[in-house]
Amino acid sequence: MRRLLAFPLVCWLAACRGPDDSIVPAARAQRTAQNEALATSRRTAVVDAATRVSPAVVSVTVTSRRRITEQGPWDFFLLPPRQTDQLVQSSGTGFIVRADGVIITNQHVVADAESITITLPDGTDLPGRLVGEDPTTDIAVVKIDREGLPVAPLGRSTDLMIGEWVVALGNPYAFLLGNTEPTVTAGVVSATHRNILPNGEQPGLYLDMIQTDAAINPGNSGGPLANGLGEVVAVNSSIFTGGGGNTGSIGLGFAIPIERALRVQEEILRTGTVRRAWTSLEVAGPESMQDWKTQGGVTVTRVAPDGPAARAGIGQGAVLVEANGRRLRNYLDWEAVKLDLHVGDAIKVRVKRGSAEDTRTFVTGDLPTSTATKVTVLRGLDVVSVTPGIQTERSLRSNKGALILKVTDEVVRATGLKEGDVILAINRTLITSAKQVADVIESFGPRVAFRIYFERGGQMIFTDLVFR
Repeated sequence: MRRLLAFPLVCWLAACRGPDDSIVPAARAQRTAQNEALATSRRTAVVDAATRVSPAVVSVTVTSRRRITEQGPWDFFLLPPRQTDQLVQSSGTGFIVRADGVIITNQHVVADAESITITLPDGTDLPGRLVGEDPTTDIAVVKIDREGLPVAPLGRSTDLMIGEWVVALGNPYAFLLGNTEPTVTAGVVSATHRNILPNGEQPGLYLDMIQTDAAINPGNSGGPLANGLGEVVAVNSSIFTGGGGNTGSIGLGFAIPIERALRVQEEILRTGTVRRAWTSLEVAGPESMQDWKTQGGVTVTRVAPDGPAARAGIGQGAVLVEANGRRLRNYLDWEAVKLDLHVGDAIKVRVKRGSAEDTRTFVTGDLPTSTATKVTVLRGLDVVSVTPGIQTERSLRSNKGALILKVTDEVVRATGLKEGDVILAINRTLITSAKQVADVIESFGPRVAFRIYFERGGQMIFTDLVFR
C-alpha cells in the first residue's frame, strides 16, 4: 500500500518539475503577470489625475476679525447693544500656479483676512500675502516666499464634454481630518455654461460655471477641479445643499473656468487690481427671463450717450441675439460675456430690430466709476458725481446725485450709508455733484442735525444725523 501511494506522488512531482524543472517558474511568472495586470487596472485616470495635481494643492487658513453682538437677558434695555471684536479662523483650499509661490484661491476664502497661513502637502506652514482679490469673479491671488514649488498642470475648460470624469481636490474641514494631504473626490461634468442667480449670500457673479457631481464640501473652496488627464480646468467655488448654506454636498457643485481665474490672476499680478470692461449698455433684468423665447434674445433697456455701444449704432429697444459667438437667452448670458472681457476688447453682437438683423462691433472701455474724480467726505466716504455713464453702469434710477463708491465700517455704523447708495439731497439742498456733498456737510457746525436723502436699490430712503 505504501508503494502504491508513493508512486503517484513521485510521478506528480516529476510531472511538475519536468525534465528541465521549468514548470514552477512558469507558474510564478503567470502569477506575477496577473498581479501586474491587476495593479495596472487599479491605476485609473482618477488615480493618475490625483497624483499629478495633489503636490500643488495647499490649505489656506485665514484669521479675520468679526464684530459680534453680545446677547444677554438685559440686552433689551441696553442702547446701543454691546458689540465686541472677535478673532475667528476659517479655512479653504488653493493651488500653486507658479513655482515662486503664486497661489490661486477663492476671494471669499480670504475676505477680510488679517493673516493668512498656507500649509503645503508636507505639513509646512508658511505666511501668505494677499496680492489682490476680485469679489466679482470670486478669485484671489496669494503669494508665499518659497522657490521651486510643484506647479499644478493647467488645462482648459472650453473643450469639456458632458459626462467626462473630473476630480476635485481640496481640504474639507481643514485639520479636523488629522493631516494635510488633500482630499480627492471624483465625479463627472454634469453641465457647462451654468449661470447661478445672484442672492444675498453670493456677492460674486457665478456665471458660465462648470457643474459637477464630484463631492465639494466646506473647505474645498478655492481648490482645483481637474480633468482625467490631470489638468486643472476650473476652481471649485460653491455648492448647493439641502438645508441651505455650505453644510454639505448633495451633488451640485460649481467651479469657475480656469481661463477666467488665470486672466484675473494675471491682471492682479500686473496691476494689483482687475479692470472691468464697460459696454455702455444695459439689458432687461430678471423680470424678463422668458422674453428670449418670443424675441429671440435680450432687450436693450438703456444706452449711455456717447458710449461704445451708442457709437456703434445700438440703441434702446434693440434685441441682442448673440455676443462673441454666444447665444443670449437672458441677462445672465449677457453678464457672462461681459465678465470675461478685457478693457479694450472688441465685442461682436448680432442685433435684431423687428424682423431685420445685422452685426455690430464695438470696443469696450473703462468703467465710468473707475475714471471719475473721487471726493472724500467724513474721512471715510468716497463719492463720485452721477453721470449718464455711471447711471447706466450701476443701473441707477437717479440721473443726478453722488454715488458712494467706498465707505469705511466706522462710517457705516455712524451713518447707515452703504456702498452703492446715491446721495440725492441734504436737508433741502439737491445734490448734483460729489464736491457739493463735501461742501454742504463741511458747512455744518457741531450738534447740528441734518437729513440725508439717498437712493438704495431703486428706493428713496432718508436718515437723520447729528455732528457731535
